Amino acid sequence: AKKNEYQLTDDIIKAGFSINPEELASITSKHDLKALKMHGGVDGISKKVRTTFDRGVCATDLDTRQSIYGVNRYAEKPSRSFWMFVWDALQDTTLIILMVCALLSVVVGLASEGWPKGMYDGLGIILSILLVVMVTAASDYKQSLQFKELDNEKKNIFIHVTRDGGRQKISIFDLVVGDIVHLSIGDQVPADGLFIHGYSLLIDESSLSGESEPVYTSQDKPFILAGTKVQDGSAKMIVTAVGMRTEWGRLMSTLSEGGEDETPLQVKLNGVATIIGKIGLVFATLTFVVLMTRFLIDKGLTVGLSNWYSTDALTIVNYFATAVTIIVVAVPEGLPLAVTLSLAFAMKKLMNDKALVRHLAACETMGSAGTICTDKTGTLTTNHMVVDKIWIAEVSKSVTSNSSLEELNSAISSSAWSLLLQGIFENTSAEVVKGSDGKQTVLGTPTEIAIFEYGLSLQGYRDAEDRSCTKVKVEPFNSVKKKMAVLVSLPGGGHRWFCKGASEIIVEMCDKVIDQDGDVIPLSDDRRKNITDTINSFASDALRTLCLAFKDVDEFDENADSPPNGFTLIIIFGIKDPVRPGVKEAVQSCITAGIIVRMVTGDNINTAKAIAKECGILTDDGIAIEGPDFRNKSPEEMRDLIPKIQVMARSLPLDKHLLVTNLRGMFQEVVAVTGDGTNDAPALHEADIGLAMGIAGTEVAKENADVIVLDDNFTTIINVARWGRAVYINIQKFVQFQLTVNIVALVINFVSACITGSAPLTAVQLLWVNMIMDTLGALALATEPPNDEMMKRPPTGRGESFITKVMWRNIIGQSIYQLVVLGVLMFAGENLLNIEGPDSKTVLNTLIFNSFVFCQVSDAL
Repeated sequence: AKKNEYQLTDDIIKAGFSINPEELASITSKHDLKALKMHGGVDGISKKVRTTFDRGVCATDLDTRQSIYGVNRYAEKPSRSFWMFVWDALQDTTLIILMVCALLSVVVGLASEGWPKGMYDGLGIILSILLVVMVTAASDYKQSLQFKELDNEKKNIFIHVTRDGGRQKISIFDLVVGDIVHLSIGDQVPADGLFIHGYSLLIDESSLSGESEPVYTSQDKPFILAGTKVQDGSAKMIVTAVGMRTEWGRLMSTLSEGGEDETPLQVKLNGVATIIGKIGLVFATLTFVVLMTRFLIDKGLTVGLSNWYSTDALTIVNYFATAVTIIVVAVPEGLPLAVTLSLAFAMKKLMNDKALVRHLAACETMGSAGTICTDKTGTLTTNHMVVDKIWIAEVSKSVTSNSSLEELNSAISSSAWSLLLQGIFENTSAEVVKGSDGKQTVLGTPTEIAIFEYGLSLQGYRDAEDRSCTKVKVEPFNSVKKKMAVLVSLPGGGHRWFCKGASEIIVEMCDKVIDQDGDVIPLSDDRRKNITDTINSFASDALRTLCLAFKDVDEFDENADSPPNGFTLIIIFGIKDPVRPGVKEAVQSCITAGIIVRMVTGDNINTAKAIAKECGILTDDGIAIEGPDFRNKSPEEMRDLIPKIQVMARSLPLDKHLLVTNLRGMFQEVVAVTGDGTNDAPALHEADIGLAMGIAGTEVAKENADVIVLDDNFTTIINVARWGRAVYINIQKFVQFQLTVNIVALVINFVSACITGSAPLTAVQLLWVNMIMDTLGALALATEPPNDEMMKRPPTGRGESFITKVMWRNIIGQSIYQLVVLGVLMFAGENLLNIEGPDSKTVLNTLIFNSFVFCQVSDAL
């Protein structure tokens, strides 16, 4: 029965494949070992999808594969059309009430004043409303398109695959079934697949199964699912399902992406808006009551309350419309709009400046950041490592020139030479790949690449005897043990462990060392001291030190870890990671802006200090501390210590997390953290703003970050802070402007209604002002670029109120000035300006309206 369930259709056979896409997908998603065996295991599957493990798929048949096995994209729900946004904008209660008023006004106006004169007021209101709605909808729509663009940018991950026999980097969207993917620590698995081979691959499946325990994957349990993350180890896998056929794709289709959360600033402003709205409501009710009372008293005194005319109805409708419009003007609906616009504008600009802001709030929070905890490698430094000095056979050498290779060649014996090369090439996670242009490139972590490239430069010097050892067991590097080891079986029989890692850890494990003749001699105290001095002298030159050691063993246990001692030291590498250009200036501008930069790194304390001094991070009054010391301090000690810490070396991921938590908790600091490795994820997540490196960063780090720095440059981080401040200041300007207008409009209409019995600013005029202020004012003030002055003042703290004392002073001052001007015009305007004639009232009201508008213009300037 199983056989007939999945038919091989003609187009599958014609394309040369011999397995149905649904069947292939179900093997992985159902973890169906029986079906896998039936198809001949992973090898059988690879034949059926026409791919080989070492050559991968051919670039020429990508289209066929995509047409039969699908494209690696998830179905997205269709984006909302422009008219849906218009409909949303129309849902505003006050606008609906105004619409009703406008229609009433048209009906009553036509009845009393006839066509076309009776239409003016009502039609004016309707047009103003439509204009407001259109502008709001257009800006919201544009916003949603921008999010879509950002989202695609966010999901476009690059991965390493083998295709056409060469290793290359491709976009996750171009992945096809049959591709051979290279997974390493920190990657997100891009599609469902089967494990081919690898070393201690540990997969975190919590995003799919909710199980927090990571799963070891191997040939016996070869199923790897899309959307999971690699926690440890490395592997090659063959892709069996992409896009909507993966388990993750099915999951994604049931979830619709949630909208953006409100940013803290928007929440604050919504509070402000609600209060102002309530004040507006009170004023509007009072104005309406005063106008009605005056009208009724007036009517009672002149014609008596029993005689009603259609013009009276029109007057009452107009009074009501004025009252409603006061509410519309009072509610600053432009506030959230201004925030969104301002942030969106900043996001777009930052995108051009190589920073991808993943959450709107991050941009604005970054403006008030007071501390940046930065990683050293890759952020402050270029992350292109080179071996700068070595210590071998009891002598230090600089490696910069070719003559040094010849010196080394003559200085050590061939047995030491071959040991060195064996140690370099066997115990590494780097690999040489031929690019499509035939050039060789080394892929791997920067430290690995440095040592590997050094090994390649040595290799041509002396043809060492054939290095054909076979690897028996590999322990990949991890940040806790700070070392990696490999067990090889030697061509002449016997086994040998090679171990490489942080110098102090490896030296501890050694009790012997190699001399110039390649002989093993015991590590006496003098020699040990000499080695420690060498390591320290390398470190104080800002070199990262790594040691390489070996140990021959007769028998070994398959499951046991590498031996903890008894090793023989071969070589100490001093690896240099040059500081990026521009970092020093960037750190300086941080300090000017009142942002403290702290460096947290896994490196040796001397190296860390040297680089921190070079970047200007470590000053005379600052402290450099090691992770283990920091960890053991009591909360009281930490309170005194933390403000002074500028460098933390030899830190574990949890030390970084602890520092961030304390800075936020004890000191109420707004903390930004930069990081690139999987081990930085907890700190990135904990911080107010996580900045992940776009080039060197792992997927797990990017997933947990709010901003991705696409060019890995520290200077870009300053740019994010600049824009964050600009956003905050622009919105403060806008609120100041908005509140002034609101106060003036409310007071003028209220006072005038009480004294003269009519409102000088009609519904249409108020709507017009509202539209200009709220929507266009928001556009103008929200999109002002940052200036250098902004980076000279200290950041705004967490608890500071949004409307500052200075702002209140400006708002109140400006309001009083405007009210005096308008008041004089209102009560003495006719005499002052000699306005006479039957329509003097209308002329005066027009003048008041224009003065009001020009006052706003001058205020905005």
